[in-house]
Amino acid sequence: MRARRAGLALALALAPLATAQDSGLTIDVALGWQDLTSASNSAKAVFDGSSGGVSFGGGVRYAFGSGLFVGGFARYFKKDGERVFVASPGGEVFRLGHPLSVKLIPFHGTLGWRFGRGSLRPYLGAGAGLTSFDEESTVGGVTESASETKFSAHALGGVEFGSGSWRVAAEAMWTTVPDSLGIGGVSQVYGETDIGGLSVVGKVVFAFGR
Repeated sequence: MRARRAGLALALALAPLATAQDSGLTIDVALGWQDLTSASNSAKAVFDGSSGGVSFGGGVRYAFGSGLFVGGFARYFKKDGERVFVASPGGEVFRLGHPLSVKLIPFHGTLGWRFGRGSLRPYLGAGAGLTSFDEESTVGGVTESASETKFSAHALGGVEFGSGSWRVAAEAMWTTVPDSLGIGGVSQVYGETDIGGLSVVGKVVFAFGR
């Protein structure tokens, strides 16, 4: 009985320390897939049937012992297609042969919560920031570009595995960029004004002081 009491006392004494050890600063690199879900019809028309592509970036996070964390990230997405003409939603897509590229770079801050303890930590978060949107096309040998920076917001969820300096994570995120610049001029036909959507990434995480 005394041994059990001593073991329980030791576990209770070490619990705050275990939580504190899981707090601190981390940085990560992310690689995955970004889908322009909210403008999928426009994207598929411009990008020949695909509404997404590879996305990569990095982030920083500070976790508190309670489970609360704050952080920020930047991502990069670029995809090449061509200008098209569409008379009406559901109508035939006519390719015009003029190269077009779209580039998105969101810069966001996140507030979230990590659940549980140990080497497997699910987490949820939400936040906001700015998304830089750049559209460049070449018509008749003349290249034109249009750029805007818009308010954007996100909600995310994921799971992180590992308790040492190096960890891995998988994350899904939904972003919204309301009233953003149209894609290749066809977004008005489809009535799509948001270039946000779903992204899924894998992360390699480095924790300082482990």
